[in-house]
Amino acid sequence: MSDAIKHECGIALLRLKKPLSFYKEKYGSAFYGIQKMYLLMEKQHNRGQDGAGLASIKLDVEPGERYISRIRSNQSQPIQDIFAQINQRINEELTTHPEYNDNVDLQKQEIPYIGELFLGHVRYGTFGKNSIESVHPFLRQNNWMHRNLIVAGNFNMTNVKELFDDLVRLGQHPKEMADTVTVMEKIGHFLDDEVTDLYQQCKNEGLSKREASPEIAERLDIARILRRASKNWDGGYAMAGLLGHGDAFVTRDPAGIRPAFYYQDDEIVVVASERPVIQTVFNVPFEAIREITPGHAIIVKKDGRVLDEQIREALPLKACSFERIYFSRGSDAEIYQERKELGKLIMPAVLEAIGNDTDNTVFSYIPNTAETSFYGMVEAAQDFLNQRKISDILANKEVLTAEKLQDILSVKLRTEKVAIKDAKLRTFITEDSSRDDLVAHVYDVTYGVINPSDNLVIIDDSIVRGTTLKKSIIKMMDRLHPKKIVIVSSAPQIRYPDCYGIDMAKLEGLIAFQATLELLKERNLYHLVDEVYQKSKAQEHLPDSEVVNYVKEIYAPFTDQEISDKIAEMLTSSDVNAEVKIIFQTVENLHTACPKNLGDWYFTGDYPTNGGNRVVNRAFMNFYEGKDARAY
Repeated sequence: MSDAIKHECGIALLRLKKPLSFYKEKYGSAFYGIQKMYLLMEKQHNRGQDGAGLASIKLDVEPGERYISRIRSNQSQPIQDIFAQINQRINEELTTHPEYNDNVDLQKQEIPYIGELFLGHVRYGTFGKNSIESVHPFLRQNNWMHRNLIVAGNFNMTNVKELFDDLVRLGQHPKEMADTVTVMEKIGHFLDDEVTDLYQQCKNEGLSKREASPEIAERLDIARILRRASKNWDGGYAMAGLLGHGDAFVTRDPAGIRPAFYYQDDEIVVVASERPVIQTVFNVPFEAIREITPGHAIIVKKDGRVLDEQIREALPLKACSFERIYFSRGSDAEIYQERKELGKLIMPAVLEAIGNDTDNTVFSYIPNTAETSFYGMVEAAQDFLNQRKISDILANKEVLTAEKLQDILSVKLRTEKVAIKDAKLRTFITEDSSRDDLVAHVYDVTYGVINPSDNLVIIDDSIVRGTTLKKSIIKMMDRLHPKKIVIVSSAPQIRYPDCYGIDMAKLEGLIAFQATLELLKERNLYHLVDEVYQKSKAQEHLPDSEVVNYVKEIYAPFTDQEISDKIAEMLTSSDVNAEVKIIFQTVENLHTACPKNLGDWYFTGDYPTNGGNRVVNRAFMNFYEGKDARAY
């Protein structure tokens, strides 16, 4: 993707079902869980490189023995940092106490992170926050084992203020108005509530306080706690939690916006944000891994039972399509084919843009995640070329010679790696023109493969802000002197902000919105901006369920092509000589290619939760009022 956008997180939960001695005997190490957690997190580093954290729980320890360990890092390579620290600590213990080396019981008792239950998290910093306090997992401590709560998630809530106010009404005093704090304290409140009720039951049954403690842990109804805690959550989430005594859960939002997959056998239960991560780390087949049902929770009880419980009533399935276009690793079998299909489906529009002249066209891609869509585009172009060859052969069948046949068959598609992502350049100069010159060199080009009579077709995942296209890519491509540059986006036009975990929070940052404003000015329709503002302002205090996305009216007067052409004009500097055209995927083709991930609110404005409409209207009001602020 030329315009880098960040995704908020990846999670990994692992429960070992057997005693640690089993893994020592079968796999040669009681550190099996830690090793697998490293792989689960490293294989998801694409989901977050600003921070990482790991928590572990030891089961069935004696009072006075430490059973929870947690480590977090916001260093430049946070996953490597936390596991280097863990490894160092383990090695120090084994060196100081050689008697631990072959004694699994002593290892578990004396060495941190040697346990049966693990929760890992990787994240990108959002809204400028990347302090260590913002790094998951979060820990809520208590002397009662089952009141200890560890939470990490891939989530974003649209109604943080409402959730904050709920806590205040419950008598709490949250330390800040952030969704991570409010979500954790909401779960913690109902956990405390459940424990209190169960203690009273045990007391009525004549159990002592010490006898009641394990009984409470056994009877805890995690699903009930989650139902009560998540009742008012509005957002996209895959939320994972551990309880100090050994229960664990992962719950997913009712629209299935954020992804979560799980696998279990008689040795492990594992949950991750991406399916191929589990496939690779545990060498299990695609069909053995299940997706957590939207609105459900996978609950792992301390005794190893795995429950699939409905927590919220399901909404229409709107799984995030950006997961398929860009965020998730392309090694997933379905995602790989879907990305190829995105490239194939856009090829007719590309052929129209180049006048079907494949002989004088070079096809390429913007590194690196657009590569799979490029393969699909090339396959479709090859199909077109084969049909042309068949037509030529049939048209000349009466006079066909071996030489003529060879000429027809020798025509090939021209594909080249034209754009090369250069080493990350530090824009340390503050003066604008100098900074722009540095940005222009983010990409380098391959010289000598383009003729002045050539079209250059280059595919990108998506176009968000267009900054890198304007300041770098188009200018660099123009240095190759093609007659025409066709930029192809395998995603549709991004017209609306996201509020479920992608850092596209402001309307004015989106090039499609900027282009539409220019069209409104040119056609004397800018009064629509004032009208949409008044409509948005009028529903500012309505319940979320009654709010309408009036921002759609800004785009209504124009066709997709008109907006695309204006984007091309705005991203083409006056010093570019080649004709520049930009082609976007259609929403219909997106749904054809990715039929299981129909979440398209950033393209269509059709938000899957009520809070989304409030957010888009707030984002528009912020733009209109000149406020540089979050819309949620």
